[in-house]
Amino acid sequence: MDSWKSGWHSWLRMRTIRSLLLVFLLFRLFPGGHSGNGTSRPAVVNIGALFTFESSIGRVAKIAIEEAVKDVNANSSILPGTTLKVQMQNTNCSGFVGMVEALQFMETDTIAIIGPQSSVVAHIISHVANELQVPLLSFAATDPTLDSLQFPFFVRTTHSDAYQMAAVAEMVDYYNWKQVTAIYIDDDYGRNGLSALGDKLAERRCKISYKVGIPPESGANSSDTMDLLVKVAMMESRVIVLHVYPQKGFEIFSMANYLGMMGNGYVWIATDWLSSVLDSTPLDSDTMEKIQGALVLRQHTADSDRKKAFVSRWNSGGFPGLNSYGLFAYDSVWLVAQAIDKFFNQGGVISFSNDSRLSTGGDSNLHLDAMSIFNDGKLLLGNILQGDVVGLTGRIKFEPDRSLTLPAYDVINVVGTGFRRVGYWSNYSGLSTVTPETLYMSPPNRSSADQQLYSVIWPGETSVKPRGWVFPNNGKQLRIGVPIRVSFKEFVSPVRGTPDKFQGFCIDVFTAAVNLLQYPVPYQFVPVGDGKKNPSYMDIVNSVYNGVLDAAIGDIAIVTNRTKIVDFSQPYVASGLVVVVPFRKMNTGAWAFLRPFSPLMWIVTGCFFLAVGIVVWVLEHRINDEFRGPPKRQMITVLCYGLEFLFALTGENTVSALGRMVLLIWLFVVLIINSSYTASLTSILTVQQLFSPIKGIESLKEGNDPIGYQTGSFAEYYLGEELRIPKSRLIELGSPEEYAAALQKGPKNGGVAAIVDELPYVELFLASQCTFRIVGQEFTKSGWGFAFPRDSPLAVDISTAILELSENGDLQRIHDKWLAGSSCSSETSEIESDRLHLKSFIGLFLICGVACFVALVIYFVQVIRKLYRSEPNEAIESGQGSSSRSRSIHRLLSIMDEKKDTSKKGRGSKRRKLETSLSDSSRVGEFEKNERREVEMEIPRRNMNGNGINPE
Repeated sequence: MDSWKSGWHSWLRMRTIRSLLLVFLLFRLFPGGHSGNGTSRPAVVNIGALFTFESSIGRVAKIAIEEAVKDVNANSSILPGTTLKVQMQNTNCSGFVGMVEALQFMETDTIAIIGPQSSVVAHIISHVANELQVPLLSFAATDPTLDSLQFPFFVRTTHSDAYQMAAVAEMVDYYNWKQVTAIYIDDDYGRNGLSALGDKLAERRCKISYKVGIPPESGANSSDTMDLLVKVAMMESRVIVLHVYPQKGFEIFSMANYLGMMGNGYVWIATDWLSSVLDSTPLDSDTMEKIQGALVLRQHTADSDRKKAFVSRWNSGGFPGLNSYGLFAYDSVWLVAQAIDKFFNQGGVISFSNDSRLSTGGDSNLHLDAMSIFNDGKLLLGNILQGDVVGLTGRIKFEPDRSLTLPAYDVINVVGTGFRRVGYWSNYSGLSTVTPETLYMSPPNRSSADQQLYSVIWPGETSVKPRGWVFPNNGKQLRIGVPIRVSFKEFVSPVRGTPDKFQGFCIDVFTAAVNLLQYPVPYQFVPVGDGKKNPSYMDIVNSVYNGVLDAAIGDIAIVTNRTKIVDFSQPYVASGLVVVVPFRKMNTGAWAFLRPFSPLMWIVTGCFFLAVGIVVWVLEHRINDEFRGPPKRQMITVLCYGLEFLFALTGENTVSALGRMVLLIWLFVVLIINSSYTASLTSILTVQQLFSPIKGIESLKEGNDPIGYQTGSFAEYYLGEELRIPKSRLIELGSPEEYAAALQKGPKNGGVAAIVDELPYVELFLASQCTFRIVGQEFTKSGWGFAFPRDSPLAVDISTAILELSENGDLQRIHDKWLAGSSCSSETSEIESDRLHLKSFIGLFLICGVACFVALVIYFVQVIRKLYRSEPNEAIESGQGSSSRSRSIHRLLSIMDEKKDTSKKGRGSKRRKLETSLSDSSRVGEFEKNERREVEMEIPRRNMNGNGINPE
């Protein structure tokens, strides 16, 4: 073996030396630079091709390139008068050989190179292409890093592995798998492809849980590969992505089949190396049996009449099967031919010049200064990148990042003696069962509901989707952390005498959920805490995040800062922070009649009483005698008018329609206020009231009294960090007994004003403590769940099991077993305010206010109209003077105050009064006449008496 390697290196060294000497001699013969042809369009244009002839891709590519050159030369519309000539070199997948053969192309004035197929070789040759400024068109090098700015003359005429790995990631996400194991060839092609896979999986919150690097062909060892596969079989993930070369890939499949890794529960996703073999080489039944159920990606090429005709011609020629890389190789020749044709049309000339940077001095035998640069290489490169043609693979057009437009892949499933297509992936719309060309005619749609694939036959000949993971087959049990509580032991508590066994509500929920799973879960409980006080639940969650624990169960609240580092199961208990306070019975007192209304309600109601009186006075003053008279009387009328309706359903008689409208609405408001006041006062005087100065978290936050919280609870973090309550006010309490003692003492005696804790604890506490109450509402909404590492598949299955427990009633039965105890039956309601607030009546006051405003507007419009009618006559009498404005104001006030003349109104509204008083008026008239007659007779008598005359 060593002698063979020594001979091989000697042959390569001699061939390299001969090649460099030949290049040196040729450039010595033509020292000033040279041209293939003195005219702009030479008779022959040389291009090169580099690939491995004996590979499954190379065998097809060689024939495809030859056929493409024939078709180009037979087409008179492209390169007229010029023959396209291609020289092919076999790189044998060697970067060194490829570099030497690329240099040999300079002997024939090669202006473009097609290939190589290997990403490893492409990395090396790209440096040569950059120096010589010769475009390098690769139809099979898929390494994503070749698109970098480091290789400006490298043009990929196929799709990058970045898109292929995006397709793999979307398939993993489509089947709800979260972890994969990646087996890759450890070279530029494998490493960079795997890096792209990791990035695409991370975008979907998936990851590569285990990587297996296989040495390249020269260093591969079957026993080492077998050892690596044994390690893979012991891992948790059962989804395996295989990104290798064909020879090594089939070897891995054979070993996996031997180890039982091609059976139920496994998923194998192979990249397009497998599809290129399946398309070009018939496989024997034994090999096909070993890859049954595998999912494979294949570069998608659009169906067209031109493609069908070429495939028909290909099949009739007795060639090996045509794969997608052969089609891309064919299109690469046409692309470079059209670019060269455009190059000549632009006046380009094939000429070369020496590179002064490669001067080696007079004593060097390498003579690198003889190497030449293609002068117009950048112009030809620009024509290639600007190309927009339709080939056998579809439209060939480059995006600004130099990748081909609209990348797509077929998803195929190996079944029986062949394979079937189960769908497509495109960068445009993701996974679908419809061809990408059909989707291109509609707007892109990447919604999860529209991602579809046909059913798959998985390894083990099953159509049931594999779970994608199992517990590691290495005897390791899951370490599940459980807090050692010293209070509220109904939720979690260790069994006496057995520190690794626990009981309680949370434990029963977890074990019931695990029993519903379709697979065994090996686990052991790990106690957390010293047994003297409740442990910090944030520390438990951090232990899961850091890998110290595999999971954590118990009364663990699902809060924001914890969800950032771990995944939680479906909540099995609704929870939230509440405020617990002591209460006292409140006596009615001498001023109980003021309590039905809040102070603001009293003020607004009184203001409306006064406002309604003023509005009615304004509307009735001119036409109603009852609203006229001395100022003192009118003021009393205004003050008392609105208030009279509170005690009697009538007030002073109103005459105007506006006044009656206002009073009607006010009467409705007064009825509502009166009824509400009566009901509330009745409740205050007859029902025992409970009182607490704290009404909820807001009033507690605004005060300065100490607040209690449970040891280990997230309430401390929430009160201190979210509500910004000083830590000096927060008092740590460890048990329900401490709760009761601290609340009974109160803040003045070293206790607390209130306790903030989660609702499940509070409900259990209040079940035996009837002198405390919850005030206000829950001011956080959360729940309790089990904590797992990020993207743990067990979290999803446990969540499903918890939902099933809830639906079948088992969750409620577990709750009743541990938490359904005695409770305070007579006084279980929360303390609520017994006052009526303004917000309950704001609508009534708004309606009344609007009515008053509208009535006043109509009234003042009427008064102003009367003012304008009377002003012209007065202006004629008094003349126009500077005091006209003051007179107008004085006149306006006079009109508002004067008694309205109602004599011209006919009988109007007082007809009934006049008719009923006619007889009284006539009798009054006769009485007045008799009185005057008697007076007239009495006067002479008095005069006579005054003169001393006796009437008798």
